[in-house]
Amino acid sequence: MTLIVLPGGIVLALAFGVRSVFGGFVEPLSNDLFDGRIEIFSLSIAIQNLVWGLAQPAFGLIADRFGDRRALWLGLVSYMAGMTLCALGTTPLAQHMGAGLLVGMGISGTAFGIVLAVIGRAAPVERRSLYLGVASALGSAGQVIMPLLAAWLTEWLDWRLAMLVLAAMLAPMALCIPFLCAEDETAHDYERTNGDHTMTIADTVADAFRQPSFLLLNAGFFVCGFHLAFITAHLPNYVQHFCTGTRMSPEELRALGLQALSVVGFANIIGTLLASRLGMMFPKPYVLSAIYALRAIVILVFISQPPTPASVMTFAFAMGVLWLSTLPLTSALVLTMFGPRVMGTLFGFVFLSHQLGGFLGVWLAGDWFDFYGNYDLMWRISIALGLFSAIAHLLVRERPMPSGLQV
Repeated sequence: MTLIVLPGGIVLALAFGVRSVFGGFVEPLSNDLFDGRIEIFSLSIAIQNLVWGLAQPAFGLIADRFGDRRALWLGLVSYMAGMTLCALGTTPLAQHMGAGLLVGMGISGTAFGIVLAVIGRAAPVERRSLYLGVASALGSAGQVIMPLLAAWLTEWLDWRLAMLVLAAMLAPMALCIPFLCAEDETAHDYERTNGDHTMTIADTVADAFRQPSFLLLNAGFFVCGFHLAFITAHLPNYVQHFCTGTRMSPEELRALGLQALSVVGFANIIGTLLASRLGMMFPKPYVLSAIYALRAIVILVFISQPPTPASVMTFAFAMGVLWLSTLPLTSALVLTMFGPRVMGTLFGFVFLSHQLGGFLGVWLAGDWFDFYGNYDLMWRISIALGLFSAIAHLLVRERPMPSGLQV
């Protein structure tokens, strides 16, 4: 398992780490290209989240039908092309195509949906949740390192050069992809049988969407995407404009926001491993419900007082513990319900819900800030959605679906 989990963790670290730095480029890129209007590049990041979600089922189908590594290679090429276009583009369309469409496709092909599906197929059932958690935690290391690197790069380099450096840092994925195959890299079985009836992947997906627990997982992961994308894209800008009790320059405050995202990544390692352990001890839906309820509480406490450097870092650590701790639990629930054969496709649809939430979180926050100069409504929506998701997960049933749905 080490020869799959470790390369998988490296791919996740690079994919998710580079993706997490876009918030640090909102201000300098918008000032340089769009007269300070952050809504345009916020829309690019929102498109990135939306495409990430929309493309995830397609990449999952490619992995299930033609092999995991083909999906990963396609993702890597798209990712690097998108970062390069983002660095060189000067128009809204170029940013929407680069940072939005191509990077979104790149993340779909190299991040959690594909990599965790490989590990889920390879892992023994009794330790599946643990291995998924370890890979997710390794992936979080990218969010520790990359924001710190981006903060340093943007202080010393033009944002374009910084973006190109980050694009080049995706290249080591090419050394890891050959190890990411849980079984023979020829096509996975495209059909399965249910008695005398042959069921395709499309049949399985249709059956899954008739299961209330699967629909509730989709709804809950929508909230996760809203929280993560909003905070990742806009926390540096929030800190820059509203952090009090400091004599820092705007650039230093924006760097503080990126450093806070690094703290999120560090704390996420702890939280993901802890959640994976708790998921082996308690029903996973209950653990997920507690995570979302705690998110709502953490956000409420954070916005109750004007932000200071200390409160920003405290918030970052607390949210980091609750950050992607949802991921191994949610993916393990999909595996429990439907089995491993079409994991890539089904988890792709769950992740589509996550990214629909991410699209709304990023875009609405940028639009609201341009009109009203604050993020007050977005924080309140985040609290309400956290409470909703906490309730929804209490209704999820952790059990295999009827035998006709298992693959």
